[in-house]
Amino acid sequence: MNKSLRNFKSGAQAGFTLIELVVVIVILGILAATAIPKFIDMSTDARVAKMQAAAGAVKAGSALFHAQWLVNGSDDTKTVNMDGKAVAGKFGYPTVASIQEAAGLVADEYGLSTPGTVTVDTTAVTSRANCSVVYTAPGAIGEAPVIKLNASTTTCK
Repeated sequence: MNKSLRNFKSGAQAGFTLIELVVVIVILGILAATAIPKFIDMSTDARVAKMQAAAGAVKAGSALFHAQWLVNGSDDTKTVNMDGKAVAGKFGYPTVASIQEAAGLVADEYGLSTPGTVTVDTTAVTSRANCSVVYTAPGAIGEAPVIKLNASTTTCK
């Protein structure tokens, strides 16, 4: 009979040694310690990306309003029909109060308490109040609106 087969029959057990288990646990710990900080920082990056998307939506909504205003004859029409809704405007662009509707931003996803300012949800952390997109309507015909993105890893923590 084979020697290893005799040892198995006599009750010898096969398995991992304590040192092998400790080495595996240490390796897993090192991998976890390097991966966890990268996942923790992702929430701030997500908020910054959300504000960049909101800025793009505001720019697109403003441009679409202006294009429709030009199609309508470029008069000082106070409203433009966008997606079946009358959106208020002045000087060929949406007003501060109507830009959020022109951009298609909804209060469930963004903070829309101040007209012309889009923020992330600031109910949990008040320091995120500066993480925003601010729309300033033009003051005269021929001027363009100013869209300022205030989103960085420091303002959106």
